[in-house]
This record gives sequence, C-alpha cells and structure tokens, in this order.
Amino acid sequence: MRTQIAIVGAGPAGLLLSHLLSLRGIESVIVENRSRAYVEARIRAGVLEQDTVDLLVDSGLGDRLKSQGLRHDGIHLQWPGERHRIDFHALTGRSVWIYGQTEVVKDLLGVRADAVHFEVTQTALHDVDSDRPSVSFVDRDGVAHVVEADIVVGADGFHGVSRPTIPAPLRRTWERDYPYGWLGILAEVPPSTDELIYAWHPRGFAMHSMRSPQLSRLYLQVDRAENVEDWSDDRIWDELRTRLGLDGWTLADGPIVDKGITPMRSFVSTPMRHGRLFLVGDAAHIVPPTGAKGLNLAVADVAVLTEALDAFFTERRTDLLDSYEERALRRVWRCTHFSWWMTSMLHTSGDDLDQQLQLAQLRYVCSSQAAATSLAENYVGLPHELARSGS
Repeated sequence: MRTQIAIVGAGPAGLLLSHLLSLRGIESVIVENRSRAYVEARIRAGVLEQDTVDLLVDSGLGDRLKSQGLRHDGIHLQWPGERHRIDFHALTGRSVWIYGQTEVVKDLLGVRADAVHFEVTQTALHDVDSDRPSVSFVDRDGVAHVVEADIVVGADGFHGVSRPTIPAPLRRTWERDYPYGWLGILAEVPPSTDELIYAWHPRGFAMHSMRSPQLSRLYLQVDRAENVEDWSDDRIWDELRTRLGLDGWTLADGPIVDKGITPMRSFVSTPMRHGRLFLVGDAAHIVPPTGAKGLNLAVADVAVLTEALDAFFTERRTDLLDSYEERALRRVWRCTHFSWWMTSMLHTSGDDLDQQLQLAQLRYVCSSQAAATSLAENYVGLPHELARSGS
C-alpha cells in the first residue's frame, strides 16, 4: 500500500487525525490491533474542554455531541461539611462538556472506519529516520502487508510499538507512579448532582460525575494494589455515601454495569518527533485523570500536528513539523502540572500534615477569585498552540 500518512492506533487521537487530514485532502491509513467492537466499547474519559468541543463541531462531528452531550459551567469542590461551586463560565466565559470518549470514538468511526485495518498483528515501523518510512503488519486473515508513507504517526498509546521504535539512547522519560488508583463505576442511575463533585475526605478522594441523564460515573481512591473483586456493589455504595456525604444531599444508587481500577501515573517521554515519526497522545504522555486532561491533551496534539502536516503537503513547508514537539510540549507540561496539582490537593496519603495543607489549599481556592480563576482556566482548557492563529 502507498499513502501519505500511516497512523498506528485507532483510538480517538488516531481517528481524529485521520478525519481532520481527510477534510484537507490528505490520505491516511490506520492500523489497529484490536477489533472494532473492542475499540467502540472502551469506557474512558468523558470531560471535553471548550477547544475540543469546538474542533469536533467545526469538523462536522457535533450532531450527537450537541444533542446528547451535557454542558457544564463549573464543578463542586467538597470536604467534610462543605461544598463550594467553582463557576467556570463566570470566571472564564468558557465551559466543558460531558460526552464520553466512547461516543467520540463512535462518531469518528462513523466517518473513518473504512480507513482502519482492525485486528492486525506483528505491527512494526521501519526507516522512520528516512524520507520513505513504512509500517508492516499482518491482517486478521494472516496476510502480510507493508504501508509505505511520507509520515508515520504513533497514536498507539503507552504500550504501543511506536515510542520504542525511537532508539533508546535518544529517549528521555519523566515518570511518577502514585500509590493509589481510582476504582471507577458506571451505574444505571440518574446523576445526583448538577455538576461534577470532587470530594476530599480523610478516607480518600471521591468523585461524582455523569455520562448521560440516565448514567452516573463515580470514583473512589483506593490503594493501587487493590483487587476490584474485593469491592462488592454494596461496599462501593457505602463508601461513596461516606466520602460524598453532605447534610441535605442524598446520593442515589442503582445497578453497577461496569467497574474497574485505574492506576494513577504522570508520564512524559521525549522526543515526540524522530525523523518522519511523530507521537501523539498516550504514546508520548499520560496524566492522572483528576484534571480531565488525557483525551483533551491528545486532541491538542492532533490539532497542532494537523496544521503542520497540512502546511507540509500543501505548501511543502517543514517549519511547523520542525516546531511540532516544542509547541506540543508546552501544553503537555502545563497539563501535567495541573493534573499533578489537582491530584495532590484531593488525594489523601495518610500524613496529618498533608491533610491540613490540602484543606488549606481547598479553602483558598474556594475563597479567592484569583485562585478559582486559575483552576477554571486550566480545567476548561488553554487555547491550542496553533502557529497560524498567532499563538
């Protein structure tokens, strides 16, 4: 096969890149080691920043988002006996939307499924430091293929083959594994809140969010070594009622249809570009989910790379490709810091001094307009680093 862009990974980053390129007349082929059913069913993040929503709508993917997504203009911060609302819209004029990554992927597959080779094996990248890189794979029928391209994009996540293709002596990583994880559930019960609740509690962090008017998404801080099998539905609801409890407010419960434990990690790897190979999303960076940045950070990478590839193929310019990593990393590190800050403020460690410092920070954020504005600006998302917009 011959194409302009070979993309490894059919998650939201790879699919969105392929879609945005197609709107500009640039061809791409995507290879994915999972089945389409698996890709469509993965339950992941559900908070979309303002710029993410604008990009999806502007690229023709806004119909279901606008009809089924839930706009939110703030969040609640809570600690025992107190709950305070941070009004994003009043502070920044911007909002976020609740619209699950699962739904974003379905929308993208609706327009790009024909470009994807699902259930491939033995994927490998070749000659990425030349001007004729390629991707080889074996399809589900056992037939070997080679995709020759001008550019290869690694959108295959933390465990993918793209990042390890960069020679080890050239790679540098920054990583922190947190001692806790999130036990997340999806429950068939209408949300008990109008906005997301981020709750600090001596027993650990808890969060109440939603996926739709009929589905609630809730989380508990647990030890990263916990087994989900040890958490019965009754135990989960009891713990959520304890950590989210507030006089005059009741947490509704219902059938739990999905549960799992997600480890917490901060991870950044450079370079994000090696020769004709470019990394986007989790292939280059991972943030803890507390700040709702993972999916949005991948979309920001894609927005910057799309602009650079468009300039390369339409004008034969290389300057934006050459500056891709620098522009992407500015946002990566800002979001990595914000996610670490939110995580550190809300998750307990068992240290009495830490607890008092966390409570002092929460009270400050909820009483200072400047501190609340800083949180709001980061949460709704800073503008994408687009050179042509003058950013």
